[in-house]
Amino acid sequence: MSNVSLLSSLSGVPSNLSEHLSIEAIRNQYSSLQTKFQNIRTPQEFFDVRRVSKPQNFGEIQQRVSYNLGYFQANYIAIVLLLSVYALLTNWLLMFVLLFSAGGVYTITKLNGEDLRLPFGTLSTSQLYTGLLCIAIPLGFLASPISTMMWLIGSSVVTIFSHASFMEKPIETVFEEEV
Repeated sequence: MSNVSLLSSLSGVPSNLSEHLSIEAIRNQYSSLQTKFQNIRTPQEFFDVRRVSKPQNFGEIQQRVSYNLGYFQANYIAIVLLLSVYALLTNWLLMFVLLFSAGGVYTITKLNGEDLRLPFGTLSTSQLYTGLLCIAIPLGFLASPISTMMWLIGSSVVTIFSHASFMEKPIETVFEEEV
């Protein structure tokens, strides 16, 4: 592959990234998230122990999970967010690495491409980014983000699918299906 074709194939990457990070795209995603959280069910409905029962067969589990994933979607998103916060609060090194990296990138971008002048010399933005990577990557490995992610995925799946499979559909939906 020639250098010209390689550069032309890579030229679409930054514009695509900038389209995803544009203010308009972020506003659209925020409004979409806002409408989802308007459908959050009350705790009395979400934790209604009168509707908890053991499913009789796998077909019933499928029906319950299919219905409850749509019905309690906002509640399940809130559970994943709460578990994410818990995972960060129990892994202080990971939270430090994330804040350190975000703060470093923010500080470097505030330089607007200018060199950082220090009493002992000047550092270019590429040197600053390289230094940030040299510090953040080893700390990131020590913070075990993969095991934290696996715990988050596992605990979310177990919590959500347990609730969805043991929670019966409301009685009104049973009558709607028969008509």
